[in-house]
Amino acid sequence: MVDISIIVPVYNAEKYIKKCMDSLVKQSKKELEFIIVNDGSTDHSEKIIQSYQDARIKYFKNKNQGIGKTRNFGIEQACGKYLMFLDSDDYLEQDACELLYERCERDNLDVLVCNFYKVFQDHKEEVIIPSFSNTSLKEQPEILLSINLAPWNKIYRRDLIEQHHIRFVENLKYEDAPFVAESLLKAKNIGSINTVSYDYVIHENSETTVRDQKVFDIIKIVDKIRVMSKQEVGLKKVVDELTVQIIMNYNIQQRCQKDWQVGKQFIQESFAYLEKEVSHYKRSSYFKKRSFLKAFIEKHKIWTLLYCYLYWRCKKCLAK
Repeated sequence: MVDISIIVPVYNAEKYIKKCMDSLVKQSKKELEFIIVNDGSTDHSEKIIQSYQDARIKYFKNKNQGIGKTRNFGIEQACGKYLMFLDSDDYLEQDACELLYERCERDNLDVLVCNFYKVFQDHKEEVIIPSFSNTSLKEQPEILLSINLAPWNKIYRRDLIEQHHIRFVENLKYEDAPFVAESLLKAKNIGSINTVSYDYVIHENSETTVRDQKVFDIIKIVDKIRVMSKQEVGLKKVVDELTVQIIMNYNIQQRCQKDWQVGKQFIQESFAYLEKEVSHYKRSSYFKKRSFLKAFIEKHKIWTLLYCYLYWRCKKCLAK
């Protein structure tokens, strides 16, 4: 019997995939399956994966389709009672599956969220998800603001995913946020566990730290979350807060844009989106958590543009 299906999309991950695979086959819990989906890698990822003889490995090789389609393909192959997602450059703590499964079974959870490590080249930092009693978004909508919208530090009851046909957005970046948001929206019982089960590896100049033209996708992603939550009574306020939180975060990140004209256009479009969808955004509780100076800059388009441009310009000059 398979208790957990762990879905691992792989694309040119030869530098990291061995540590990822080791963390799977060495799990203390044994009733698992590992769905490894090679998304058209052109390096030695396949050779490394095929060196593992564990019968629990289900290996698939597809043409390059992107991470959204690859994860969705993995879901279709899964037969476990629960689903987990692991990125090919990350890894799990040895007791991760055992702890998460036992808690889900004990409390009859649809989704369980755990803490994780951010793993840098020379150190780790624990990221603590604020704990909460077993609940749902109907009972505690505010937890939507404290749970990160990445799919990997969580375990999901597969029946929940299949019953509501919850899938990753395809052909857009940041495809994981609507999947997590919809899972939380549909879940009747959500839990948190105060253990670190996932190791999220941070690479310098990775897609998560450098911004480019794809940043415009985040506005489309936010809009998808807003549309799917409109039918849920009592969630408008918290979804408005989430919208401000995400948009403000990505606005400031434009200081790391490769092309300043792209960053400038994004900031202008994101403020236009806020004016349309959350016209009262300057009164958001998000700004109460910021210093006076940060809040002042982030509330105003002109000051956000000026700050990001000066930072971007200085970084360019120092790089010469």
